[in-house]
Amino acid sequence: MTYSTKMYTVESVTSGHPDKICDQISDAVLDECLRQDPKSRVAIESFGGHGILVICGELTTNAQVDFANLGRQVYRDIGHQNELKVITNVVQQSPDIAQGVDTGGAGDQGIMYGYATDETSQFLPKGVVMAHKLAQGLEKLRRSGQATWLFPDGKSQVTINSHGTEKILVSCQHSDSVSQDDIKREIIEKVIKSAFDEEDYNGAEILVNPTGKFVQGGFEADTGLTGRKIMVDTYGGLIPHGGGAFSGKDPTKVDRSAAYMARFAAKNIVANGLAKKCLVSVAYAIGRVEPLMVEAINEKGESIDEIVNKNFDFRPQAIIERLNLRRPIYRQTAAYGHFGKEGLPWEEIVAL
Repeated sequence: MTYSTKMYTVESVTSGHPDKICDQISDAVLDECLRQDPKSRVAIESFGGHGILVICGELTTNAQVDFANLGRQVYRDIGHQNELKVITNVVQQSPDIAQGVDTGGAGDQGIMYGYATDETSQFLPKGVVMAHKLAQGLEKLRRSGQATWLFPDGKSQVTINSHGTEKILVSCQHSDSVSQDDIKREIIEKVIKSAFDEEDYNGAEILVNPTGKFVQGGFEADTGLTGRKIMVDTYGGLIPHGGGAFSGKDPTKVDRSAAYMARFAAKNIVANGLAKKCLVSVAYAIGRVEPLMVEAINEKGESIDEIVNKNFDFRPQAIIERLNLRRPIYRQTAAYGHFGKEGLPWEEIVAL
């Protein structure tokens, strides 16, 4: 049901990575719409690169949003400073979709997955936790002012084998004035060693900026697109993903809300000692209230559908109400994963 225990590799990216910039802009639009109008229906995509940002999509809302200024503000908040030309094309959402959603049906068809494991306190695979800690460590170091040469774009990657951590990879955008030797020393001391216990990195091969240079970053170096880091957002590719992205979508879109509910169910199954690992799968038809399928299995591949169906309601409106999803809480999810963070409603542990 899950990844091999012999070896696996997972990655994360910083908030300044081009794709993650777009995720954060899309979720900033969603949050602003929900702040003004909690019943907003939002489907926003962002695309950026080489001085241009495009914000496009569909809305049903009473909110008034300055998309261009909001996009620029998010870009600056992240730490990128170059100017952006912003193109917006946001239109009224299709009434064909609304007629099904208005009655409590799913906003789209699709398959969603949720997962949890007792391997870590975050109920996530260890490698996923490590990769996010490395990427977050880059941002914390940059914002602390201790490394003025460090810029917003960056990536991390971790390879785990049956004996522990085999390889740690960190790529970070930097000033042209700093040497690679200095970068590697600082990253090892202030990111890797500060994030982990010695047993987590001791003996691992450590790679820092393997190309030898990473000066250009963000939209100056590459294009970004909402929803292009779905494995970083979820479980590192270690379990299935239904294909739908999260950012820029309001909770009537089951791509997002049902994935959150599946995580909520899986985490609580494990947290309550009912399984060591749990994988929950759910499927929908657009406009239909009842899911087409709800399935759950434990670490042995045994069905635990009965427990999940008894304790969790996967109808779209029931998900929205149980997790209180019509709130502006989404921008915080758009970098460093949607799961394993304290304070998010789908991460709450409840008694079953």
